[in-house]
Amino acid sequence: MTPVDVHLQRILDQIEPIPAYDQPLLEAMGLPIAEDIVAQAPLPAFDNSGMDGYAVVFKDVAEASEQRPVHLPVVGEVAAGGAARAVTAMSPGTAVRIMTGAPVPQGASAVVPVEWTDAGTVKVQISRAPTQGQHIRLAGSDVQSGDALLSVGDLIGPRQIGLLASVGRSRVSARPRPRVVVISTGDELREPGEQLGPDSIYDGNSYMLAASCRAAGAIAYRVGIVRDDPQGFAEALSDQLVRADVVVTSGGVSMGAYDVVKEVLTEQGGVSFDEVAMQPGKPQGFGFVGEDHTPIFTLPGNPVSSYISFEVFVVPALRKMMGRSVLSRPMMRAVTTTDITSLPGKKQFLRGSYQVARGGATVAQVGGAGSHLMGDLSAANALIVCSEQQTSIPAGTPVPVLVLDRDF
Repeated sequence: MTPVDVHLQRILDQIEPIPAYDQPLLEAMGLPIAEDIVAQAPLPAFDNSGMDGYAVVFKDVAEASEQRPVHLPVVGEVAAGGAARAVTAMSPGTAVRIMTGAPVPQGASAVVPVEWTDAGTVKVQISRAPTQGQHIRLAGSDVQSGDALLSVGDLIGPRQIGLLASVGRSRVSARPRPRVVVISTGDELREPGEQLGPDSIYDGNSYMLAASCRAAGAIAYRVGIVRDDPQGFAEALSDQLVRADVVVTSGGVSMGAYDVVKEVLTEQGGVSFDEVAMQPGKPQGFGFVGEDHTPIFTLPGNPVSSYISFEVFVVPALRKMMGRSVLSRPMMRAVTTTDITSLPGKKQFLRGSYQVARGGATVAQVGGAGSHLMGDLSAANALIVCSEQQTSIPAGTPVPVLVLDRDF
Protein backbone atom coordinates (compact mmCIF):
# COMPACT_ATOMS: atom_id res chain seq x y z
CA MET A 1 0.00 0.00 0.00
CA THR A 2 1.05 3.60 -0.62
CA PRO A 3 1.94 5.67 2.46
CA VAL A 4 -0.32 8.67 3.12
CA ASP A 5 2.49 11.20 2.79
CA VAL A 6 3.64 9.70 -0.52
CA HIS A 7 0.13 9.80 -1.98
CA LEU A 8 -0.34 13.41 -0.88
CA GLN A 9 3.00 14.49 -2.32
CA ARG A 10 2.18 12.87 -5.66
CA ILE A 11 -0.99 14.94 -5.76
CA LEU A 12 0.69 18.21 -4.81
CA ASP A 13 3.48 17.65 -7.34
CA GLN A 14 0.87 17.63 -10.11
CA ILE A 15 -1.41 20.43 -8.88
CA GLU A 16 -0.69 23.94 -10.15
CA PRO A 17 -1.95 27.25 -8.74
CA ILE A 18 -4.74 28.85 -10.75
CA PRO A 19 -3.54 31.94 -12.67
CA ALA A 20 -4.27 35.20 -10.88
CA TYR A 21 -6.44 38.00 -12.26
CA ASP A 22 -7.86 41.31 -11.05
CA GLN A 23 -10.86 40.84 -8.80
CA PRO A 24 -13.19 43.22 -6.95
CA LEU A 25 -11.98 43.71 -3.37
CA LEU A 26 -14.76 41.78 -1.66
CA GLU A 27 -14.38 38.86 -4.05
CA ALA A 28 -10.73 38.57 -2.97
CA MET A 29 -11.65 38.14 0.70
CA GLY A 30 -9.80 35.15 2.16
CA LEU A 31 -7.42 34.78 -0.79
CA PRO A 32 -3.67 35.43 -0.94
CA ILE A 33 -2.75 38.54 -2.86
CA ALA A 34 -0.83 37.96 -6.09
CA GLU A 35 0.84 41.37 -6.37
CA ASP A 36 2.88 43.73 -4.26
CA ILE A 37 0.88 46.78 -3.22
CA VAL A 38 2.68 50.12 -2.83
CA ALA A 39 0.85 53.24 -1.66
CA GLN A 40 0.46 55.73 -4.50
CA ALA A 41 -0.63 58.55 -2.16
CA PRO A 42 -0.36 59.36 1.54
CA LEU A 43 -2.99 58.33 4.05
CA PRO A 44 -4.55 60.57 5.29
CA ALA A 45 -4.31 62.55 2.07
CA PHE A 46 -4.54 65.88 3.96
CA ASP A 47 -4.29 67.23 7.51
CA ASN A 48 -7.67 66.60 9.12
CA SER A 49 -9.40 66.83 12.45
CA GLY A 50 -9.59 63.86 14.77
CA MET A 51 -12.44 65.41 16.79
CA ASP A 52 -15.54 67.54 16.51
CA GLY A 53 -14.50 70.87 17.95
CA TYR A 54 -12.63 74.05 17.09
CA ALA A 55 -9.49 74.62 15.09
CA VAL A 56 -7.30 77.14 16.89
CA VAL A 57 -3.82 78.58 16.99
CA PHE A 58 -2.17 76.76 19.88
CA LYS A 59 -0.60 79.84 21.42
CA ASP A 60 -4.04 81.47 21.78
CA VAL A 61 -5.32 78.70 24.06
CA ALA A 62 -2.15 77.37 25.70
CA GLU A 63 -3.18 78.80 29.09
CA ALA A 64 -6.90 78.01 28.95
CA SER A 65 -8.46 76.51 32.08
CA GLU A 66 -11.80 76.34 33.85
CA GLN A 67 -10.64 79.16 36.15
CA ARG A 68 -9.36 81.27 33.24
CA PRO A 69 -11.20 80.27 30.03
CA VAL A 70 -10.21 81.77 26.70
CA HIS A 71 -12.86 83.45 24.53
CA LEU A 72 -12.40 83.48 20.75
CA PRO A 73 -14.63 84.64 17.90
CA VAL A 74 -15.85 81.82 15.62
CA VAL A 75 -15.11 82.93 12.06
CA GLY A 76 -16.45 79.93 10.15
CA GLU A 77 -16.73 76.19 10.05
CA VAL A 78 -15.40 73.18 8.16
CA ALA A 79 -17.42 69.99 7.67
CA ALA A 80 -16.13 66.70 6.32
CA GLY A 81 -16.67 66.71 2.58
CA GLY A 82 -17.63 70.38 2.60
CA ALA A 83 -14.38 71.84 1.28
CA ALA A 84 -16.15 74.05 -1.26
CA ARG A 85 -17.84 76.00 1.55
CA ALA A 86 -15.05 75.64 4.09
CA VAL A 87 -12.73 78.10 5.74
CA THR A 88 -9.33 77.21 4.29
CA ALA A 89 -7.16 79.52 6.36
CA MET A 90 -7.40 81.24 9.74
CA SER A 91 -5.65 83.96 11.68
CA PRO A 92 -4.41 84.05 15.28
CA GLY A 93 -7.04 85.12 17.77
CA THR A 94 -9.87 83.27 16.01
CA ALA A 95 -11.47 79.84 16.05
CA VAL A 96 -13.09 77.71 13.32
CA ARG A 97 -15.74 75.11 14.06
CA ILE A 98 -14.55 71.80 12.62
CA MET A 99 -15.96 68.31 12.29
CA THR A 100 -14.16 64.98 12.51
CA GLY A 101 -12.36 64.21 9.27
CA ALA A 102 -12.62 67.74 7.90
CA PRO A 103 -9.52 69.48 6.48
CA VAL A 104 -7.70 71.59 9.05
CA PRO A 105 -7.49 75.26 7.97
CA GLN A 106 -4.07 76.61 7.18
CA GLY A 107 -2.66 78.34 10.25
CA ALA A 108 -4.38 76.08 12.80
CA SER A 109 -2.05 74.20 15.14
CA ALA A 110 -4.50 72.30 17.40
CA VAL A 111 -8.11 71.20 17.61
CA VAL A 112 -10.05 71.75 20.85
CA PRO A 113 -12.74 69.07 21.37
CA VAL A 114 -16.24 70.50 21.65
CA GLU A 115 -16.51 68.91 25.12
CA TRP A 116 -13.86 71.38 26.37
CA THR A 117 -15.95 74.36 25.27
CA ASP A 118 -19.40 75.91 25.61
CA ALA A 119 -20.14 74.91 21.97
CA GLY A 120 -20.61 78.52 20.93
CA THR A 121 -21.33 79.37 17.30
CA VAL A 122 -20.49 83.10 17.28
CA LYS A 123 -18.01 83.15 20.13
CA VAL A 124 -16.57 80.09 21.89
CA GLN A 125 -15.42 79.74 25.47
CA ILE A 126 -12.52 77.30 25.82
CA SER A 127 -11.90 75.98 29.32
CA ARG A 128 -9.17 73.41 28.71
CA ALA A 129 -5.89 73.70 26.81
CA PRO A 130 -4.84 71.22 24.13
CA THR A 131 -1.24 70.37 23.38
CA GLN A 132 0.57 71.54 20.28
CA GLY A 133 -0.88 69.66 17.28
CA GLN A 134 -3.40 67.73 19.39
CA HIS A 135 -6.27 66.10 17.48
CA ILE A 136 -4.78 66.99 14.09
CA ARG A 137 -4.19 63.92 11.94
CA LEU A 138 -1.32 64.88 9.69
CA ALA A 139 -1.18 63.90 6.02
CA GLY A 140 0.82 60.70 5.65
CA SER A 141 0.82 59.98 9.39
CA ASP A 142 -0.70 56.55 8.69
CA VAL A 143 0.77 55.67 5.30
CA GLN A 144 3.40 57.50 3.30
CA SER A 145 3.39 57.54 -0.49
CA GLY A 146 5.67 54.69 -1.60
CA ASP A 147 5.12 52.58 1.52
CA ALA A 148 4.86 48.81 0.94
CA LEU A 149 1.37 47.82 2.10
CA LEU A 150 0.99 44.16 1.09
CA SER A 151 3.33 41.59 -0.46
CA VAL A 152 2.63 38.63 -2.71
CA GLY A 153 1.21 35.80 -0.61
CA ASP A 154 -0.28 37.99 2.14
CA LEU A 155 -3.80 36.89 3.02
CA ILE A 156 -6.54 39.36 2.20
CA GLY A 157 -8.80 39.73 5.23
CA PRO A 158 -11.25 42.43 6.34
CA ARG A 159 -8.51 44.73 7.62
CA GLN A 160 -6.47 44.39 4.43
CA ILE A 161 -9.57 45.11 2.35
CA GLY A 162 -10.16 48.21 4.46
CA LEU A 163 -6.58 49.36 3.85
CA LEU A 164 -6.76 48.73 0.11
CA ALA A 165 -10.03 50.62 -0.20
CA SER A 166 -8.62 53.46 1.90
CA VAL A 167 -5.73 53.96 -0.53
CA GLY A 168 -8.08 53.88 -3.51
CA ARG A 169 -7.80 50.31 -4.74
CA SER A 170 -11.11 48.89 -5.98
CA ARG A 171 -9.60 45.71 -7.41
CA VAL A 172 -6.66 43.49 -6.56
CA SER A 173 -4.84 40.63 -8.26
CA ALA A 174 -5.53 37.28 -6.61
CA ARG A 175 -5.89 33.66 -7.61
CA PRO A 176 -9.58 32.76 -7.83
CA ARG A 177 -11.37 30.25 -5.68
CA PRO A 178 -11.35 26.82 -7.33
CA ARG A 179 -14.72 25.71 -8.68
CA VAL A 180 -15.30 22.20 -7.35
CA VAL A 181 -17.92 19.88 -8.78
CA VAL A 182 -19.05 17.30 -6.21
CA ILE A 183 -20.62 14.05 -7.47
CA SER A 184 -22.02 11.18 -5.40
CA THR A 185 -22.71 7.85 -7.06
CA GLY A 186 -24.94 4.99 -5.97
CA ASP A 187 -28.29 3.38 -6.79
CA GLU A 188 -29.07 3.34 -3.08
CA LEU A 189 -28.83 7.14 -2.66
CA ARG A 190 -31.83 9.43 -2.22
CA GLU A 191 -32.09 13.17 -1.81
CA PRO A 192 -32.83 14.40 1.73
CA GLY A 193 -36.57 14.89 2.05
CA GLU A 194 -37.49 12.03 -0.30
CA GLN A 195 -39.12 8.84 0.85
CA LEU A 196 -36.63 6.09 1.69
CA GLY A 197 -37.08 2.54 0.49
CA PRO A 198 -36.01 -0.55 2.46
CA ASP A 199 -32.58 -0.55 0.77
CA SER A 200 -31.93 3.19 0.28
CA ILE A 201 -30.08 5.88 2.21
CA TYR A 202 -29.92 9.64 2.10
CA ASP A 203 -27.04 11.24 0.21
CA GLY A 204 -25.14 12.93 3.01
CA ASN A 205 -21.76 12.73 1.29
CA SER A 206 -22.29 15.29 -1.45
CA TYR A 207 -23.70 17.81 1.01
CA MET A 208 -20.83 17.23 3.43
CA LEU A 209 -18.18 17.49 0.71
CA ALA A 210 -19.74 20.58 -0.86
CA ALA A 211 -19.80 22.22 2.58
CA SER A 212 -16.18 21.17 3.12
CA CYS A 213 -15.25 22.81 -0.20
CA ARG A 214 -16.81 26.06 0.92
CA ALA A 215 -15.11 25.83 4.30
CA ALA A 216 -11.80 25.43 2.46
CA GLY A 217 -12.46 28.63 0.51
CA ALA A 218 -13.56 27.05 -2.77
CA ILE A 219 -16.79 27.38 -4.76
CA ALA A 220 -18.85 24.19 -4.63
CA TYR A 221 -21.29 22.84 -7.22
CA ARG A 222 -23.19 19.88 -5.89
CA VAL A 223 -24.46 17.60 -8.67
CA GLY A 224 -27.58 15.49 -8.26
CA ILE A 225 -27.14 11.83 -7.48
CA VAL A 226 -25.61 9.74 -10.27
CA ARG A 227 -26.75 6.13 -10.48
CA ASP A 228 -24.49 3.09 -10.79
CA ASP A 229 -24.53 3.22 -14.56
CA PRO A 230 -21.22 3.67 -16.44
CA GLN A 231 -22.72 5.61 -19.33
CA GLY A 232 -24.72 7.83 -16.98
CA PHE A 233 -21.65 8.64 -14.90
CA ALA A 234 -19.51 9.32 -17.96
CA GLU A 235 -22.13 11.71 -19.36
CA ALA A 236 -22.61 13.48 -16.03
CA LEU A 237 -18.86 13.94 -15.63
CA SER A 238 -18.46 15.25 -19.18
CA ASP A 239 -21.34 17.71 -18.72
CA GLN A 240 -19.87 19.11 -15.50
CA LEU A 241 -16.30 19.69 -16.71
CA VAL A 242 -17.27 22.99 -18.32
CA ARG A 243 -17.60 24.61 -14.89
CA ALA A 244 -15.01 22.63 -12.93
CA ASP A 245 -11.49 23.46 -11.83
CA VAL A 246 -11.64 20.28 -9.71
CA VAL A 247 -13.96 17.29 -9.56
CA VAL A 248 -14.56 15.34 -6.35
CA THR A 249 -16.50 12.08 -6.41
CA SER A 250 -17.51 9.80 -3.57
CA GLY A 251 -18.25 6.13 -3.98
CA GLY A 252 -17.59 3.65 -6.76
CA VAL A 253 -13.84 3.22 -6.28
CA SER A 254 -13.49 -0.11 -4.46
CA MET A 255 -13.45 -3.62 -5.87
CA GLY A 256 -17.20 -4.19 -6.22
CA ALA A 257 -19.16 -5.13 -9.33
CA TYR A 258 -20.91 -1.73 -9.46
CA ASP A 259 -17.96 0.58 -8.83
CA VAL A 260 -18.71 2.71 -11.89
CA VAL A 261 -16.30 5.58 -11.09
CA LYS A 262 -13.33 3.27 -11.17
CA GLU A 263 -14.65 1.42 -14.22
CA VAL A 264 -15.24 4.54 -16.33
CA LEU A 265 -12.06 6.39 -15.35
CA THR A 266 -9.88 3.33 -15.81
CA GLU A 267 -11.24 2.98 -19.32
CA GLN A 268 -10.71 6.67 -20.09
CA GLY A 269 -7.20 6.71 -18.57
CA GLY A 270 -5.49 9.56 -16.76
CA VAL A 271 -6.53 8.52 -13.26
CA SER A 272 -4.56 6.25 -10.93
CA PHE A 273 -6.26 4.20 -8.24
CA ASP A 274 -4.26 3.30 -5.16
CA GLU A 275 -4.67 1.53 -1.87
CA VAL A 276 -3.35 4.03 0.64
CA ALA A 277 -2.08 2.85 4.01
CA MET A 278 -4.69 4.71 6.06
CA GLN A 279 -7.84 3.96 7.99
CA PRO A 280 -10.41 5.02 7.13
CA GLY A 281 -9.94 5.87 3.48
CA LYS A 282 -7.86 3.11 1.89
CA PRO A 283 -9.24 3.24 -1.70
CA GLN A 284 -8.12 6.49 -3.33
CA GLY A 285 -7.97 7.78 -6.87
CA PHE A 286 -6.44 10.88 -8.37
CA GLY A 287 -5.69 12.07 -11.87
CA PHE A 288 -6.89 14.33 -14.68
CA VAL A 289 -9.90 14.18 -16.99
CA GLY A 290 -11.18 16.01 -20.04
CA GLU A 291 -9.58 18.27 -22.61
CA ASP A 292 -8.60 20.84 -19.98
CA HIS A 293 -6.78 18.28 -17.86
CA THR A 294 -9.10 18.88 -14.87
CA PRO A 295 -7.93 17.32 -11.58
CA ILE A 296 -10.27 14.69 -10.17
CA PHE A 297 -10.28 13.11 -6.72
CA THR A 298 -12.21 9.87 -6.34
CA LEU A 299 -12.96 9.36 -2.66
CA PRO A 300 -14.45 6.34 -0.87
CA GLY A 301 -18.20 6.15 -0.42
CA ASN A 302 -18.30 5.58 3.34
CA PRO A 303 -18.98 9.03 4.81
CA VAL A 304 -16.21 9.13 7.42
CA SER A 305 -13.70 7.80 4.88
CA SER A 306 -14.86 10.41 2.40
CA TYR A 307 -14.57 13.29 4.87
CA ILE A 308 -11.14 12.33 6.17
CA SER A 309 -9.85 11.73 2.65
CA PHE A 310 -11.06 15.19 1.70
CA GLU A 311 -9.28 16.75 4.69
CA VAL A 312 -6.02 14.88 4.09
CA PHE A 313 -5.76 15.07 0.29
CA VAL A 314 -8.21 17.54 -1.25
CA VAL A 315 -7.85 20.48 1.14
CA PRO A 316 -4.07 20.82 0.57
CA ALA A 317 -4.63 20.69 -3.19
CA LEU A 318 -7.31 23.39 -3.09
CA ARG A 319 -5.09 25.60 -0.97
CA LYS A 320 -2.22 25.19 -3.42
CA MET A 321 -4.54 26.14 -6.28
CA MET A 322 -5.42 29.34 -4.38
CA GLY A 323 -1.76 30.13 -3.78
CA ARG A 324 -1.89 29.57 -0.03
CA SER A 325 1.52 29.09 1.61
CA VAL A 326 0.36 26.66 4.31
CA LEU A 327 -1.29 23.68 2.63
CA SER A 328 -2.11 21.20 5.41
CA ARG A 329 -3.49 21.73 8.86
CA PRO A 330 -0.74 22.15 11.45
CA MET A 331 -0.30 19.10 13.64
CA MET A 332 -1.01 19.94 17.28
CA ARG A 333 -0.07 17.91 20.36
CA ALA A 334 -2.57 16.89 23.01
CA VAL A 335 -2.65 14.37 25.84
CA THR A 336 -5.13 11.59 25.19
CA THR A 337 -7.56 10.97 28.03
CA THR A 338 -8.61 7.60 26.62
CA ASP A 339 -6.73 4.44 25.69
CA ILE A 340 -6.29 4.10 21.93
CA THR A 341 -5.74 1.04 19.78
CA SER A 342 -4.70 1.15 16.13
CA LEU A 343 -4.02 -1.26 13.30
CA PRO A 344 -0.36 -1.89 12.42
CA GLY A 345 0.86 -0.79 8.99
CA LYS A 346 -1.74 1.97 8.53
CA LYS A 347 -1.92 5.61 9.54
CA GLN A 348 -5.13 5.85 11.50
CA PHE A 349 -7.30 8.93 11.81
CA LEU A 350 -9.59 8.63 14.82
CA ARG A 351 -12.34 11.08 15.66
CA GLY A 352 -11.57 13.06 18.77
CA SER A 353 -12.81 15.77 21.11
CA TYR A 354 -10.03 18.35 21.54
CA GLN A 355 -10.02 20.79 24.45
CA VAL A 356 -7.58 23.36 25.77
CA ALA A 357 -7.73 24.13 29.47
CA ARG A 358 -5.41 25.68 32.03
CA GLY A 359 -3.47 22.42 32.30
CA GLY A 360 -2.91 22.18 28.53
CA ALA A 361 -4.49 20.48 25.53
CA THR A 362 -6.29 17.15 25.86
CA VAL A 363 -8.10 14.92 23.40
CA ALA A 364 -10.52 12.05 23.91
CA GLN A 365 -11.51 9.53 21.27
CA VAL A 366 -15.10 9.92 20.11
CA GLY A 367 -16.90 6.71 19.20
CA GLY A 368 -15.46 3.76 17.35
CA ALA A 369 -13.35 3.42 14.24
CA GLY A 370 -16.22 2.54 11.88
CA SER A 371 -16.20 4.48 8.62
CA HIS A 372 -19.99 4.84 8.63
CA LEU A 373 -20.44 6.51 12.03
CA MET A 374 -21.64 9.98 11.06
CA GLY A 375 -22.96 10.78 14.53
CA ASP A 376 -19.49 10.34 15.99
CA LEU A 377 -17.95 12.38 13.17
CA SER A 378 -20.36 15.23 13.82
CA ALA A 379 -19.54 15.17 17.54
CA ALA A 380 -15.78 15.32 16.91
CA ASN A 381 -13.73 18.48 16.45
CA ALA A 382 -10.36 16.84 15.80
CA LEU A 383 -8.63 13.83 14.28
CA ILE A 384 -6.21 11.84 16.39
CA VAL A 385 -3.39 10.64 14.14
CA CYS A 386 -1.78 7.28 14.94
CA SER A 387 1.33 6.32 13.00
CA GLU A 388 1.73 3.06 11.09
CA GLN A 389 3.91 1.65 13.90
CA GLN A 390 1.54 2.40 16.77
CA THR A 391 -0.91 -0.25 17.88
CA SER A 392 -1.62 0.79 21.46
CA ILE A 393 -1.51 4.23 23.08
CA PRO A 394 -2.35 4.44 26.80
CA ALA A 395 -4.25 7.35 28.29
CA GLY A 396 -1.94 10.16 29.39
CA THR A 397 0.24 9.95 26.27
CA PRO A 398 0.79 13.04 24.06
CA VAL A 399 -0.53 12.35 20.55
CA PRO A 400 -0.58 14.32 17.28
CA VAL A 401 -3.94 15.91 16.53
CA LEU A 402 -5.45 17.67 13.52
CA VAL A 403 -7.84 20.27 14.93
CA LEU A 404 -10.78 20.78 12.58
CA ASP A 405 -12.97 23.84 11.95
CA ARG A 406 -10.28 26.45 12.52
CA ASP A 407 -8.37 28.54 10.02
CA PHE A 408 -4.75 27.78 9.30
